[in-house]
Amino acid sequence: MILAFQLVSFTYIWITLIPNVCAASHIRMTHQRCSSSMKQICKQETRMKKDDSTKVRPQKYEQLLHIEDNDFAMRPGFGGSPVPVGIDVHVESIDSISETNMDFTMTFYLRHYWKDERLSFPSTANKSMTFDHRLIRKIWVPDIFFVHSKRSFIHDTTMENIMLRVHPDGNVLLSLRITVSAMCFMDFSRFPLDTQNCSLELESYAYNEDDLMLYWKHGNKSLNTEEHMSLSQFFIEDFSASSGLAFYSSTGWYNRLFINFVLRRHIFFFVLQTYFPAILMVMLSWVSFWIDRRAVPARVSLGITTVLTMSTIITAVSASMPQVSYLKAVDVYLWVSSFFVFLSVIEYAAVNYLTTVEERKQFKKTGKISRMYNIDAVQAMAFDGCYHDSEIDMDQTSLSLNSEDFMRRKSIRSPSTDSTRIKRRKSLGGHVGRIILENNHVIDTYSRILFPVVYILFNLFYWGVYV
Repeated sequence: MILAFQLVSFTYIWITLIPNVCAASHIRMTHQRCSSSMKQICKQETRMKKDDSTKVRPQKYEQLLHIEDNDFAMRPGFGGSPVPVGIDVHVESIDSISETNMDFTMTFYLRHYWKDERLSFPSTANKSMTFDHRLIRKIWVPDIFFVHSKRSFIHDTTMENIMLRVHPDGNVLLSLRITVSAMCFMDFSRFPLDTQNCSLELESYAYNEDDLMLYWKHGNKSLNTEEHMSLSQFFIEDFSASSGLAFYSSTGWYNRLFINFVLRRHIFFFVLQTYFPAILMVMLSWVSFWIDRRAVPARVSLGITTVLTMSTIITAVSASMPQVSYLKAVDVYLWVSSFFVFLSVIEYAAVNYLTTVEERKQFKKTGKISRMYNIDAVQAMAFDGCYHDSEIDMDQTSLSLNSEDFMRRKSIRSPSTDSTRIKRRKSLGGHVGRIILENNHVIDTYSRILFPVVYILFNLFYWGVYV
């Protein structure tokens, strides 16, 4: 009986405890599986948060700079003292100088420095943040423009050449790469021996001196240039920075900065292209003083050629210059040289006229009208290029009014006369110098000395004054 009771009790305990043990082990296994899956979920959530924090970093920068919290249409410190804006410039090149348009083209780096406390941000490493052109549209920047500019642009290859750097304390640097074409009021009274003073002027367009104070950041050292900058027609003698004020009746006083540079023109190009040809033409006109006074075609054609050449030189110089209403140094030289050439033509006209008057007086004294149809040896040489010393040759080369008589003489001329004429042609070389010297007019004699001396004195005076 007792044995039966123990058996029943053991069976009851077995039936009661075994399910509970299985359930506990199942719960334990389930908990372990849940904890491992939870860890994986937590890791995934952590990774997603890191990714999310990376994606919203630009928003954090905007929040860090308080861009959404401030009105950047207003200048820094609005209502208080004017905001100081420092400027420095690095000139990369002077691309061109145009005398015709009176302008110049310059490429340079323009840097602005100012402080905007609205852009300050905390930084443990005290590092600045650098941005491109996209942030400029969201913050306040100085509105600098170029006075007397014709064209200007910011370079945009491969992106817009704009750099913005913000420091933790709110100091801002804005750098631009710009090309500007601006007016240069030139004085050509000494051209091409001139020196030109040009300047590029910077000024705020909207803010007068009560709102914005424009100044050179590092004084005279704020303007820098490339070491090997040169131009084809000019020496760059000096670069300097200066400042001043500009007054407008409707808006008041404005700060203005000046980039000044001095250009001295190369003279060698104009010596080769203008001065030297003019000197040659003047000297060529003096050759007529050594040509026989009865060689009318030779002396007239030489004088006209030199006059027309001088006119061509003057026209070419004027075409490349602005139409100014005052004399330039090159105009003085060219017109004086043209005057010398013109005088050589007038000199021969006077010589020819006085020679004709002389002959008429001589003919009246001799009383022989027939002499009008015969000319002396020098005159005959001027017409046919041969030296004559006999009356027979004079008659054969005379200016006869009766053409039939001239043709008859020519037809009956003997071979011996022709051979004699050929010999006399050969002997011309030994006598022409004596003939020219003996038949010179007194005006030609004095002109050979007077013209060169006066022209040399003019050159000494000209180069002494302008150089």
